[in-house]
Parts: sequence; structure tokens; C-alpha cells
Amino acid sequence: MGKLREPLKDLATCGLPAALEVMGERWSFLILRAAFNGVYHFEEFSSQLGIARNILSNRLAKLVEHGVMVRQRCEDDRRKVHYCLTPKGENLLPAMLALRQWGEKFGGNVSSELILVDARDGKPIAPITIRAADDREIGWHDLAWMHRDELGKKKPDCC
Repeated sequence: MGKLREPLKDLATCGLPAALEVMGERWSFLILRAAFNGVYHFEEFSSQLGIARNILSNRLAKLVEHGVMVRQRCEDDRRKVHYCLTPKGENLLPAMLALRQWGEKFGGNVSSELILVDARDGKPIAPITIRAADDREIGWHDLAWMHRDELGKKKPDCC
């Protein structure tokens, strides 16, 4: 079997362009970060993030349109709405944490007083990594592409 490369021009076979269509700019990630920190109302997002109202409105609408967040009327005040994460939005947490860890490692003077910990035992979370099926930590050079119909049949040629 020859070395298999991902077809880079065929964007329909890759999930990255679809993800970037939804999340591919700074404010979408910062809104998501705020939502993970318990921010729900438009005014809270605006004041906490310092984002222009028109940009916030546009980004929230896009996140709702793509099913990352849902817009719901508040129970206690029907004039207000909540913006809540959906399960699809919650599934972005590993990607967000990986980007954050990368920024902390390579972002220059990025330093936080807060450490993200496991709520159960208070210990810091481990760095986000790529794990093999047998739970080994692997890197970029340990990866290879294989056609779906060949899975389990033969070992791929590596780099």
C-alpha cells in the first residue's frame, strides 16, 4: 500500500471547513468560553466580553443557526432570552481547551492565575493530547490516512 494523503482540494470530505464555517473566528470562541462560564444573557455577553452589539448579535445568531447554542425565553422574565449551549456546543469543549492550552504554551506572556481542575478531586486537568485506541499518547508522525473500507484489514504505510 502506497503512502496515502488526504485529498486537500476535496473540502467535502473533511470536517475542518465545516467546523471553521461555524467557529472560525475569534468572537465565536470567546462567546462559547463565556457560555461555559455561565453567561446566558445578551447583555452579560456584551458587558463581559466588550463586544460590539451588532457583532454579538450576528455571532449568537450564527451559533444558534448551526445548533451550537439555543435561544430560549427566560422562565422568570419572558421579555429576556437565554443563550444556552446545546450538546453540539458542549462537544466543542475539548477543542476549546486544546486551543487554550496551546495559547498558554506558545502565546508569549499568557499567564493565568486560574487553573482548570477536575471538580471531583481538585487536581489540574491533563493536557489535551491525541490518544491511540489503546490509550497511548501519539503525535503527528504516528498518524496515517486509511480508507474506511480497509479499517482492520491491514496496517497503513506510515510517513
